[in-house]
Amino acid sequence: MISMPPSERDLHAYVDHQLDEEDRRLVETFLASNPQAAAQVRGWQQDAQHLRAALGGALQQPPNPDLEPAVIRQRLQRQSRRHLASAAMLLIAVSIGGFSGWQAREMTLAGASAPMTDALQAYRLIAQQGILPADYKAGDDADMQGWLDRYFTQANRLPDLSGAGFKPASGRLLSTEQGPAAMVVYEDQNGQKISFYVRPPGPKNFLLPRGSRSDGGLQAEYWSGGGYNYAMVSPADTPAARMLRQTTQF
Repeated sequence: MISMPPSERDLHAYVDHQLDEEDRRLVETFLASNPQAAAQVRGWQQDAQHLRAALGGALQQPPNPDLEPAVIRQRLQRQSRRHLASAAMLLIAVSIGGFSGWQAREMTLAGASAPMTDALQAYRLIAQQGILPADYKAGDDADMQGWLDRYFTQANRLPDLSGAGFKPASGRLLSTEQGPAAMVVYEDQNGQKISFYVRPPGPKNFLLPRGSRSDGGLQAEYWSGGGYNYAMVSPADTPAARMLRQTTQF
């Protein structure tokens, strides 16, 4: 049985439906007489609902033929053959040494996934096409930083782009294989958009050096800090893109 008044840990267990019936009634009795605690718990419950909805979004997608077991097996077999070929090339290059070794290394790395591809795709789906609706808008009863802090308490602060005329407008929770991610969309008076994307590091806790790349008319400036990977995405060859390349505040 939990102690009274309930601790913050007990309240989180109540939100996560981890209390037995007797403890649940004790917490509900406490909340009924403590409006401030009840309001905090309701906020946690709403946050949990939003996060579950974001993480469960993939289950609502239409069937994907690329995920059929036979297709996956064929793809894995092709990848295995490519990996064996790359390993063989690298072994030959190491035996030769010098410039040939460097060339083989570049060829082996060429097949690696480009950094923050998911940030670019999120920009296309949310900022450009509007396929995924926002979970949070700047006009709601809190600031955008407060919304982001609910899910990423140790992450870097949102970049301040007000000097360039951009302000946070909306936020969206997303999911990755490593855990939840989030994207905040900035807008200026002309409707131009820049996104700030934060996600857990990739497999094997892979953090990113500061870098920049372009893909499909978009530019991504990316880096790591506080245990997370980040990207600022904007249309390429625009004043906003040039501003992102020059700024050092994030």
